[in-house]
Amino acid sequence: MRWLFGNDWNWIAAGAVSAALLLGLSILTHFPFLVSLVIAALVFAGLVFVLAPRQLFEGLDLGSIGGGQVAFARELLAQAQPAADKLAAAASSIADKDMKAKVKNLSDIAADVISRVEAKPASAPSVRRFLTYYVPQAAEVAEGYATLANRRAPSQVRLSKVGAVITKLQDAFVHYADSLADSELGTLDVDLRLIQESLKEDIGR
Repeated sequence: MRWLFGNDWNWIAAGAVSAALLLGLSILTHFPFLVSLVIAALVFAGLVFVLAPRQLFEGLDLGSIGGGQVAFARELLAQAQPAADKLAAAASSIADKDMKAKVKNLSDIAADVISRVEAKPASAPSVRRFLTYYVPQAAEVAEGYATLANRRAPSQVRLSKVGAVITKLQDAFVHYADSLADSELGTLDVDLRLIQESLKEDIGR
């Protein structure tokens, strides 16, 4: 049943803590071994659940959302999340403060868009290209910059070219984040117009 409750790491961590607890209770505090074993087993079971990685769409009422929308969003996020993680890792490995800040900004925008799509799966189509193309490409470019910069004698020309692409990616990331925000506004403009018309009829202005 391990696959139901996370990846290997939560099981390994739970096992290590439980083993240490078992030894501590039975040896250091002289608890009866069977009592220590039961306590350690309960702690192990609890930690497996507590440390299990968060699942996509956790907390959403999936019954109220179209199955096709959820499946499409899940597919996009499954592609985008590993790339977003690489982007965040690349940002932390870049020494240049200006470039680190730019890559960190890309990473923050990617994480924000992913979380908003997860919260509202119906918005996934508006950022499909962003999730399947721009985020993975940005991760590759950022990793490439970090690799180049860590050389003993990095080519400043190549660094400059890669840095220029990262700078341009800022605009694309902002564009898609804003387009997602616009799609979430939905019928706001129509609602405002109707309210203004109602106000004009009721109070003359």
